[in-house]
Amino acid sequence: MATAPAALTAAPTAGSRGARATALPPPVSAARRAGTRTAATGAAFGVIASGAFAAVVPTSQDGESRADAEETTAATTRAAFTAPIPSSAPAADGSPSGYFSPVSFAQHTGAAAGALQAASPARDADLASLGKAQEIAAKIAAEHRKAAEAAQKRQAERARLDALVAKGGVDAWIAEALDHMGLSQSYAPGVKKIIMKESNGDPDAINNWDTNALSGNPSEGLMQVIPSTFEAYVHPDFADRDITDPVANITAGVRYMIDRYGVETLEAGGRSSASGGYLGY
Repeated sequence: MATAPAALTAAPTAGSRGARATALPPPVSAARRAGTRTAATGAAFGVIASGAFAAVVPTSQDGESRADAEETTAATTRAAFTAPIPSSAPAADGSPSGYFSPVSFAQHTGAAAGALQAASPARDADLASLGKAQEIAAKIAAEHRKAAEAAQKRQAERARLDALVAKGGVDAWIAEALDHMGLSQSYAPGVKKIIMKESNGDPDAINNWDTNALSGNPSEGLMQVIPSTFEAYVHPDFADRDITDPVANITAGVRYMIDRYGVETLEAGGRSSASGGYLGY
């Protein structure tokens, strides 16, 4: 059996009539008793300390902390950084006089540090995704602007052609024929050059002196096509029109020229001789 500590035993005093008296230890403050108990508990179980609290972690007999306490310790650690701590100094009515906020540290350990480190890549990924989304949105906006500009150009060209057709005459007939065939208006100068050489812009012109006329198939209209050529090459939408109809006649002559000589000859305004003279088509 262990003996009592010497500090707790005292010799009889003179006025004790021989009775044995035991001296009481000096008063111990509540804070000191709490510190002693914490130290004792820490020695038995193991203590993990942070800047805001001390967490008790159960240990095995060999002094190693148990693995199953890791999650509990991590949760306690995280809570310590956010939970308010009541002041030990009571107010006049006995309630806590205030609360202390936990101390924030630049470096955290354990699960708290892992959580902070894991959050960084997620934030970086979010920023990267945001940047990509902004880039895609900018490209879509640019395409929309291009489409809107193209639509405005088409509308302007349509208005110009409508105004030109409304005036009538050779330029109007050429513009309408090219537009109906889906050809660029850039071919208009070449087509007009052919028309002026073939008929001088007269839709009722008829050739009564060439070989076609002698064989009973005179060339007619703005582009001077013979009836068989007109029937074979007139645009289907104008097949019911007369050979001298200006727009129908142009579609027949243009389609025949592209089929036989290529669009380059149409653009050039017909075939030319070595000296540059007009040879027709």
